[in-house]
Amino acid sequence: MNLSELSVRRPTLVVVVFAMLTFLGIMSYRSLKYELIPDFSSPVFTVTTVYPGAGPLEVENSVSRQIEEALSGLNNIDVIRSVSLEGASMVIVTLKIDARIDPIVNEAVRRIQAIRGLLPPQAMDPVIRKFSVNELPVMTLSVQANLSPTALYDELNYRISPAFARIEGVAEVNFLGATEREIQVNIDHDKLAAHNLSVLQVVNTIQLSNHDYPVGRISNDHTQTMLRLSSTFMHITDMAALIITRHPDGSLVKLEDLAEIIDTEKDAASLYRVNGKPAVGIEITKQEGANTVAVCNAIKEEIASIEKSYTSSQMQFTVPHDGSQMIIDAADSVSLDLLMAVILVTVIMFFFLHSARNAVIVMVAVPLSIVSTFVGISLFGYSLNLMTLLALSLVIGTLVDDAIVVLENIYRHLEMGKNRMQATVDGIREIGLSVVSITLVLVVVFLPVAMSDSVISPIIAPFAIVITLSVLISLLVAFTVVPLLTSRFSKLASFDGKGWWGTLIRGFEWVLTQLSDAIQSLLQWSLRHQWTTMALATTLFIGSLLLLSGGFIGSEFLNIGDTGECIVRVEYPKNYTLAQNNLMTRKIEEFISRKPEVTAIYSTVGGGSGFMAVQSGDDQSEINIKLVEKTKRDISSNLFVKRLERELNETFTDVKVESAVMNLVGSVDDAPLQVVFQSADTDTLLAFAEKMKRQIAGIPGTSNVRLTVESGHPEVVIRTDKEKMAHLGLTPSVVGSTLYTSFSGNSDHKFRSGDFEYAINVRLDAFNRRSVSDVENLTFISQTGQAVKLRQFATVTEEAGTSKRERYGRISSVVLESQVLGRTVGEVGNDIFRLLEETELPDRVTWLPEGELKYQAEAFGSLGEALLIAIVLAYLIMVALYQSYLHPFVVLFSIPFSIIGALLALALTGQALSLFSLLGIIMLVGLVLKNAILVVDFTNQLRGEGKDIHAALTLAVRLRFRPIAMTALSTVVGMLPIALSHGTGSEWKSGMGWVIIGGMTSSMLLSLIVLPVVYSLAEQVKQFTKRCIKK
Repeated sequence: MNLSELSVRRPTLVVVVFAMLTFLGIMSYRSLKYELIPDFSSPVFTVTTVYPGAGPLEVENSVSRQIEEALSGLNNIDVIRSVSLEGASMVIVTLKIDARIDPIVNEAVRRIQAIRGLLPPQAMDPVIRKFSVNELPVMTLSVQANLSPTALYDELNYRISPAFARIEGVAEVNFLGATEREIQVNIDHDKLAAHNLSVLQVVNTIQLSNHDYPVGRISNDHTQTMLRLSSTFMHITDMAALIITRHPDGSLVKLEDLAEIIDTEKDAASLYRVNGKPAVGIEITKQEGANTVAVCNAIKEEIASIEKSYTSSQMQFTVPHDGSQMIIDAADSVSLDLLMAVILVTVIMFFFLHSARNAVIVMVAVPLSIVSTFVGISLFGYSLNLMTLLALSLVIGTLVDDAIVVLENIYRHLEMGKNRMQATVDGIREIGLSVVSITLVLVVVFLPVAMSDSVISPIIAPFAIVITLSVLISLLVAFTVVPLLTSRFSKLASFDGKGWWGTLIRGFEWVLTQLSDAIQSLLQWSLRHQWTTMALATTLFIGSLLLLSGGFIGSEFLNIGDTGECIVRVEYPKNYTLAQNNLMTRKIEEFISRKPEVTAIYSTVGGGSGFMAVQSGDDQSEINIKLVEKTKRDISSNLFVKRLERELNETFTDVKVESAVMNLVGSVDDAPLQVVFQSADTDTLLAFAEKMKRQIAGIPGTSNVRLTVESGHPEVVIRTDKEKMAHLGLTPSVVGSTLYTSFSGNSDHKFRSGDFEYAINVRLDAFNRRSVSDVENLTFISQTGQAVKLRQFATVTEEAGTSKRERYGRISSVVLESQVLGRTVGEVGNDIFRLLEETELPDRVTWLPEGELKYQAEAFGSLGEALLIAIVLAYLIMVALYQSYLHPFVVLFSIPFSIIGALLALALTGQALSLFSLLGIIMLVGLVLKNAILVVDFTNQLRGEGKDIHAALTLAVRLRFRPIAMTALSTVVGMLPIALSHGTGSEWKSGMGWVIIGGMTSSMLLSLIVLPVVYSLAEQVKQFTKRCIKK
């Protein structure tokens, strides 16, 4: 007794099994979290080291190289990059995709600790952290209140930030444009020199006089009390009266005699505005694995509570970026696609089956398969995200395939006069092997995708697993639930053709009949002109491939989408102050606000965002623009912001404006094209990179071509004479500390006021930090107590250097970056590669792709390999099932037939060949093999009954036309909502939909016409081979 017979004879068993699966599926669904994309951590970690006051070259030589050397021996390293900036080093370690990052990071921590003594003493301890796409801020807030800037910061830092941090799932809370209170000690250099003192002496005295000292305890027989000596500053006057030194004549030098002490605001590093009004920005990141939607909802609830608590201060929050909204919108969009697909496929079933009863029997596979799949999603630890929901949407048409084939064959046996029970058992027994084979073929097509090893594996594996699970469950439904229902409820539909419904059905059946007759006519012609038919099919296939090489179909890694958020980055002359930057940025904001598409503007003056935001300075600003919904504007966000960029560059001629759009993940797509140039000779490297920058800028489609390392950055260079320093009794550490404190300040000490602490910043007054002569005349005190000027042992020159140095693979490098406009990344990238291959490189200069170009090559290569493995596995499955090497080979010919329609659909709809369209092609392979199997399998059965090849092929195509048309049309109709979608994430999934629609259409027609010709030719070759062997 097989499974189907068991289901027919023991229906309660089937009911219990699927009732349990349904219950578990509902429970699993309720426990799943929502995410935009599958939760994954990229195998990348960074080592960041702050080295105050050091230039890029010093940072590279003293810090970056040391860390690179220490980490170079780690296992599974793909590449090590380092970026050396003014006062900071960042070493970026990319691991191989299959590396286990946690133990490697632990080993990196141990190695960094081992070399800590080799790093400069002034450098702070290196900080190691893993990088993950999930560490991007899930929510950005802006807050305004009727409070002074410093009072607002105190409330945010000491009360509101901890409230956010207590929310389950919140990892970090950071501020943008906040104004902190600071006690500034501004030293007059002339007064300092007059009293023969140095800056370091003032700093040391403040440090020693601002401490609490535990000095023991007093106790008796009953009590014990701690003793504490408090010498901390309680008031500003306490600091002013601090005695710095005593002259030989007994006179005292107090701090107020040397410096101005003021209770003020910390020098602003950046400013933040919302629609032109000052505010403070708050960026909140979530913990790894936390539910983004739940975290954001909890933050919103906390915001409402905070606003209620601060009604007297009129505190108000706005939300420039809400990561949960993108997730919810994407989930709603895919869910709507899924619902529409179910409705459309149900309508198609009504048309084909003429009976609501039979349509329900077929469609029951959809809810049972989907709900049961949620159990698997939960067991695998996946979330409800764009990939898993998209997988469920894509298989709607596929889930009914097995049920369609089973029901159609049972229906055929009912027409023979058998009763329901016998027709069910006989129908499934006859078609069972075909149903198993077509399902296993689809399963083995997606298993290599799930097991692929590339940078996109964590994203595509859930997609493949969900499809595999749902298809296997649909097979179980087809062998259990469908026979259970047909054995009790199915009946031959009596079509009377009356009414409007009858008119529709007659029209539909007439179309099917005409199409079937046309296919039969073409099939007869093709069987008579076999080689001509093969030549035409080959021409069509080659012509479709030429669409790729001819530029009709571009290529890209991922479509960035249209989220309605844009970034405008403004770069001013290098000598711009923050005040000048602020004034000009206000004018730019006013210009942007007049655009009708703009709904909100959020500006960070003197700062920015992104992975390398540490590069921001007083000469840069970033403006975040929100646009109206894409359905309410006639221009894409990418085109809008590029037009705006051109207008701003034409209107504000003294500034350089660049733009980018926010992608669906929430990051900025500002440099999809990246090429790394390497050489040990830095001068040759920069000269060659500049030359290639000019040439690549002339390639159509490139925009904002730039180098990550550029010269021309003004700097003051101090070169000391070590012999003179030794003669004067000065050490490099004393000179460096004095210079840093004088011009950058020392804020290691705190001033307590109530429950809060504020930094005490000791440095020279602003009028002593204005020119090169102030640097040259800085006073030092030698070991003999003699005052020494800097110019006595050092030369001070103004030069133009680089503000950043980079190394890639432990070799000096510079990265050429470019945006793309009007063409796809793949097309422009190919032109760049062609130019570089034709260019004669200087000695020891090399180049290699990076960024999206590298990811695209890796992803396409990985999916291409998975596709080849899938085809081989599908062939082997068919060989095992049919005990034949020839007929499975014939079935494989349906694949190129589907490629014809898939590529033509991409060209006609203007879609690019991307990660998602390649996934569609892989899915297409499994789907079209299913139809081909039905034709070949039925042909073999008819030949086994004694029919000749041509008769068997003709009859197989006629009898299998209806189920093939049902499965193909149900798949095509199920894809329409995805292909035509305009919701969030539609840019990713629409290409996949069109690929499957085009491929299924062409494959259905060509499989019924050309595949029989291939079968016939294969049999002729087989017979010819046998004759040759006998001879």
